[in-house]
Amino acid sequence: MKPSRTVRSASQPKGFALVSAIFLLMVLVALGAFMLTFSNTQQVSSAQDIQGSRALAAARGGMQWAIGSLKYSPPAAATPCWSPAATLTLDGFTVSVSCTANAYAEDADSKTIYWIESTASSGGTVGGISYTERQISGFVEF
Repeated sequence: MKPSRTVRSASQPKGFALVSAIFLLMVLVALGAFMLTFSNTQQVSSAQDIQGSRALAAARGGMQWAIGSLKYSPPAAATPCWSPAATLTLDGFTVSVSCTANAYAEDADSKTIYWIESTASSGGTVGGISYTERQISGFVEF
């Protein structure tokens, strides 16, 4: 009978699975943190889009108010527009409406053309994360 030979390696790798598991765990934690940040950013962006739409609707409301005011209760001839700018509050937005009037005569007909600017803002100071502002402007003739 021959003596059996055992082949021994210099050293068995020990702890490799632990290092791999820790590395994989750190990668998964980093991925989870990235996904959480991305989700929060997306929610804030969505809220800002909604506020922008609301601000635009408030600015349009200010423009419609100005047109209705000029058409159905026109200001005195000496002051064809309100001064200083009119300020309204619409659903949490401060709306500032200004107007400039120019009178024109075409043959025997005289017309007044109004330049109206309506600015709606909300959310504190300019540059803040919740600050929203929209402005629209246009001409109207009566």
